[in-house]
Amino acid sequence: MTTSSSPDRAATAAAPSPTNHATEPGASQPPRVALVVGAGDATGAAVARRFAREGLTVCAVRRDASRLNTLIDAIRADGGTAHGHALDVRDEHAVVELVERIERDIGAIDAMVFNVGVNARASLLEQDAAQYAELWRTGCFSAMLCSREVARRMVPRGRGCMIFTGATASLRGSSSFAAFAGAKHALRALAQSAARELAPHGVHVAHLVVDAAIDTAFIREHYPQRYALKADAGIVDPAHIADIYWNLYCQPRDAWTHELDVRPWSERW
Repeated sequence: MTTSSSPDRAATAAAPSPTNHATEPGASQPPRVALVVGAGDATGAAVARRFAREGLTVCAVRRDASRLNTLIDAIRADGGTAHGHALDVRDEHAVVELVERIERDIGAIDAMVFNVGVNARASLLEQDAAQYAELWRTGCFSAMLCSREVARRMVPRGRGCMIFTGATASLRGSSSFAAFAGAKHALRALAQSAARELAPHGVHVAHLVVDAAIDTAFIREHYPQRYALKADAGIVDPAHIADIYWNLYCQPRDAWTHELDVRPWSERW
């Protein structure tokens, strides 16, 4: 899979289906929106910049909207269009209201990237029940809320793409990470079910397993030995993950990918 965009592929992704999107001659199309839920400083920000660079209007979401200012300013400085939104993704009413507001005031959500991540290490012998439930609510329940509301708009239009960020824990649980693995397993199941239900309606659903450390401030500060592998391409560059997301969005309907895994050449698997 190439990591550079091609004008032809981007045009294919942007072109409306003649069956489901017929318009009167000269009628204007609403802006295509990329909703990035969990637009953190690494992967989420890179995805937002990538989609904005390709001409989509980005709606970036974090719990604290003030932490989006740097990203929004950077996208606008590069000539893109972006809006920042505060959202508690666990709050059903807030999710419903935000999706309604974006569709009404900004444009049609054509891509949604769910990139919310929360983790906690705890022995099963000492696992706090409230913490376990909270990881599931944040990592999976919130994804259901977001994908449900977005799907309700995409299905009538007969097009759209939803991408969920997974992890090694999406496939196997590790010692002392039962809560994280449970949430990630559930997120993968949600993506699979959504893909099977929504594909006949023209909505592409994909799940990406990031089986590696990502180049983030957290890895740099807490795992310096792991971060040192960056010099030999041993950790993943968020911009390269964003390239993969863009390519998934551009895939034609007769060759959709549901699941991909990504890891550095040196990662054991």
